[in-house]
Amino acid sequence: MALFSAFRSQVTDPLRENSALLMICVATGITMLGQGVIAPVLPLYAKDFGVSAAMVGASISVFGLARILFNLPSGMLSDRLGRRAFLVGGPVVIAVGTFLSATAGDIWQLLAYRFIAGIGSAMFMTAGLTVIADISTPENRGRNLSLHLGSLLVGVSIGPAVGGVTAEIFNLQAPFYLVGFLSLICAIWAYRVVPETSRRPGTTAAGAEDTAPASTTAAGGLRPLLGNTGLLLVSMVTFSIFFTRTGARQTVLPLLANDKLGLTAGALGGIFAMMALINLMTIIPAGAWADRFGRKRTIVPSAMLAAGALCLFAVTDSIGVFLGAAVLLALGTGISGPAPAAYAADVIPEESRGLGMGLFRTYSDIGFVIGPLLLGWIADVTDSFRWSLFFNAGLMAAGVTAFGLFAKETVLSSETDNSHGEAAAGS
Repeated sequence: MALFSAFRSQVTDPLRENSALLMICVATGITMLGQGVIAPVLPLYAKDFGVSAAMVGASISVFGLARILFNLPSGMLSDRLGRRAFLVGGPVVIAVGTFLSATAGDIWQLLAYRFIAGIGSAMFMTAGLTVIADISTPENRGRNLSLHLGSLLVGVSIGPAVGGVTAEIFNLQAPFYLVGFLSLICAIWAYRVVPETSRRPGTTAAGAEDTAPASTTAAGGLRPLLGNTGLLLVSMVTFSIFFTRTGARQTVLPLLANDKLGLTAGALGGIFAMMALINLMTIIPAGAWADRFGRKRTIVPSAMLAAGALCLFAVTDSIGVFLGAAVLLALGTGISGPAPAAYAADVIPEESRGLGMGLFRTYSDIGFVIGPLLLGWIADVTDSFRWSLFFNAGLMAAGVTAFGLFAKETVLSSETDNSHGEAAAGS
């Protein structure tokens, strides 16, 4: 009964009370279901072109490179034009890129088509994250972001198993066709039901005249964001998390499991699905913890747990050890999930929220791009996946240590104060 009550108060009640939150969560879940389908398949698909581990990593990194280049334009334009255009157009672009990926004749075509899909991802994810910030307050921001990430993980948790089974029943191209179809469904859903949440320049929230200069919400707002210490510090954390997702989890771990432990695409899909389900079970309470106890108390210990799991992967010699490390990594990344984005939203000015969240995602996506390339290169040079994973663990520990030492808390713990408030971190 207590578990049901907690689920109702943290999940069903907020979604029922806020229709915009429900609609964007559904759209995100559909999109990420498609991305999860590809996760266990893409490294093996790229490897079939007869390329090195670094080039396998490039097939993942190029997706993030497109996001780096298009996060800021997407955020800036969503401040000017509204969020819905990007929530609808992003999935359409993803569909085009993934349909074309299934037809790739060599690694270079695959890289080009994955770049197109990455543009669509930048459009959709930046706008979606900004919508959550638009409709949230400091008191419920962690909870709302945890629901957004939870919907993402519902898709990711189901997707890998579907992708692995689809590839084994049909072929490695089939999951890409499935992703394209799911992306089109997401575009239709966003077009029909997702509301506009932005306050565009020229109007106030009530539609009155707003004389604020456009530079406060466009390029002129970038300079103070680049100097925002709080945003920079939390971005170091998300950089290391995204580095781990694509570098270790999506590139090194599938290759390690296949080469050293003999695991197939189907088995990898099952393990990735297990990790995503653990993420899902922890991320909703993690959002409540971030709102109640503060962002730092949630981020620091969970990220350190993830770093320890990477070290355990580095010394794995059996499927049992591999599974144990997978559980620890899933717990660490799940608990830390919503808090960094909530912290970023706390310290970004409202008038440049789209641009600020675009910058936050850009920092993250730099890690997304560098991770597979750098860890793949280390594996090629050392002829071992071990040093790649040790490097990844050290990078994550360094980022979270800097955040823990120098970042200011933006939410007062309910243990010492019953009210939440925004701090001036990074201002």
